[in-house]
Amino acid sequence: MKHPEYQLISHHLCPYVQRAVIVLQEQEIPFKRRNIDLANKPEWFLKLSPLGKVPLLLVDDDTVLFESAVIAEYLNEVSNGKMLAKDALLKARQRAWVEFASSSIVNIGQIYNAPDDETFNAAYESLGDKWKTLEANLATGKWFGGNDFSLVDAAFAPVFRYFDVIEPLTGIDFFKDVRKVRRWRANLATRPSVRNAVANDYEQRLIGFLANRDSTVGNLARAVAVAA
Repeated sequence: MKHPEYQLISHHLCPYVQRAVIVLQEQEIPFKRRNIDLANKPEWFLKLSPLGKVPLLLVDDDTVLFESAVIAEYLNEVSNGKMLAKDALLKARQRAWVEFASSSIVNIGQIYNAPDDETFNAAYESLGDKWKTLEANLATGKWFGGNDFSLVDAAFAPVFRYFDVIEPLTGIDFFKDVRKVRRWRANLATRPSVRNAVANDYEQRLIGFLANRDSTVGNLARAVAVAA
């Protein structure tokens, strides 16, 4: 199938961008990626993005898609992909779990922005409840719904990637009580589309991002950055 010359407006660290990249790669759709500085958004970007956020998918000169879940579903549909169920109820459930992934990203923000141990521990407990819910709903198989890699997997892979940095910084095993989620996370980390959704310097960039936070995790990241 011939596709338009897609351009993905991106940021190096954005987990929502990663979702779109994973789907593009899973469906073998050619695209160009253009990273921008979200702290200094260019005027052309603000004119294109209704919400001022990435990702944006430029389909052609007149058509721009925004919101990662919408972009992912569109890319799956135009490539006759199977990353979303055909059955209406199953599809709705998958969409709900994609939203659950988004809410987990909010909890992760609470983790790395926590200014003190009490706030950190509350965020840790809240995120732990999320993992327990996932543990109770994971299917038997390699991926979230079984043996087929889906948009739910694409949504959670960037969520788990945060902990490749946060766990070594804090010395905390965030997945110690959720055996199935731990295995799913490990499986996702081996998927080529997941690995290639970020650049080789992702972890260094994330440490730099965290080091700018006035928080418990930020203090730990600054220590690592200074040592390097």
